[in-house]
Amino acid sequence: MDAVKRLPVAVIGAGPVGLAAAAHLLERGLEPLVFETGTTAGAAIEQWRHIRLFSPWRFNLDAAALRLLEPTGWEPPRPTALPYGGELIDNYLAPLAALPQVASRLQTGARVIAVTRQGLDKTHVKDRDTTAFTVRVEHADGETRDHTVAAVIDASGTWSRRNPLGTSGLPAIGEEAAADRISAPLPDVTGRDRAAFAGRRVLVVGAGHSAANTLISLADLAKEEPDTRILWAVRGASAGKVYGGGDADGLPARGQLGARVRRLVEAGKVELHTGFGISSLKTLPSHVAVEAVDGRTLEADVVIPCTGFRPDLNILRELRLNLDPAIEAPLELGPLIDPEFHSCGTVPPHGAKLLAHPDKDLYIVGMKSYGRAPTFLLATGYEQVRSVVAALAGDQEAADTIQLELPDTGVCSTDAGTSCDVPAPASANAESAGSGCCAAPEPVFIGFPTGLAHGRSGTS
Repeated sequence: MDAVKRLPVAVIGAGPVGLAAAAHLLERGLEPLVFETGTTAGAAIEQWRHIRLFSPWRFNLDAAALRLLEPTGWEPPRPTALPYGGELIDNYLAPLAALPQVASRLQTGARVIAVTRQGLDKTHVKDRDTTAFTVRVEHADGETRDHTVAAVIDASGTWSRRNPLGTSGLPAIGEEAAADRISAPLPDVTGRDRAAFAGRRVLVVGAGHSAANTLISLADLAKEEPDTRILWAVRGASAGKVYGGGDADGLPARGQLGARVRRLVEAGKVELHTGFGISSLKTLPSHVAVEAVDGRTLEADVVIPCTGFRPDLNILRELRLNLDPAIEAPLELGPLIDPEFHSCGTVPPHGAKLLAHPDKDLYIVGMKSYGRAPTFLLATGYEQVRSVVAALAGDQEAADTIQLELPDTGVCSTDAGTSCDVPAPASANAESAGSGCCAAPEPVFIGFPTGLAHGRSGTS
């Protein structure tokens, strides 16, 4: 990086992890240049602002960001309170993005469409490590411009690319044609999006906590709109993963969430269909017919996909990546986060060394660094960028010294592509005492819904 050290460092995405990266770069005397596809910081979270997190505020704030905010008179939220997505934006991300030293480096309405080495495609080796990066960006003014930078931190998340409804990793036959009958993930079914679901047959697809949140909200809607019919399709033989550990769950809110869904199913308010791997969708004039691999068919007016997310790696096609072939995470990180073997509490904290790629000074961080694994923690993302920025600043000792301890908080099974910080709807939180859904066993390190933060309006 020495040859180009006077150039800025590109940060892709102005969500919590992207803005944390900017804060750490500023502390290290490096120049951040932050590109956000949306019109504001945290644009992805804006799409699920109605969702409440399981984790209290004290685990959702980055240390370097706090050091920027505190001298301004910013009042920190109550540490034990559980924020909604909207509060995460309004009380943290928006004030952070508005700081002059951050705002002057933040470009919104700026969609990164490609990253490469200046003058070199991925086949060229000579002088590669000492050559600056080119970041090609479509800007809000309609122009496409190339930006020359010393390093790239990709914190763009996974929200823009949901997993398909079909099996085998492919869209179901007819899925694209049925797009008008498929909602966005985590819709606000009792608020902003109410009209799309009230009094209709709604099919929720997925076996993670996003599905649980959605089912509970639909049940609340059905109390006021009795004609609302709730169908739930899961690929597995049971819904046990969603039901979780109940009162024995390491995260009380998560246990309460599963218990509520179980009660809804047992009471007949949610119609559960197990072993329902979707093979096709047929769009009809008034509804969509969803067919399973075994020939069963469900008819619905609207389908809510709670199938998780996956990374979009297209912008990095001209760079040299070293990815786990299954998880699509950095090669050394992949086996540590493989959801076949690991949960939130069993993934070790890690930094720049495990996130490095053959293209020097390129790092994928945040939810996107976990590829298709669903167990990402927001605190992990903050530690990632602290270590990465230390490495970019030449402080290898700090980069290699992990400063975060993540104890096991119990089984963490979430949607593929959904972070371990699975959100809890207000209705679920209302069942627990005082501060909301999490009586916060010490300690709990949780982020936000993946993909969920990490941008669907673009970046996270």
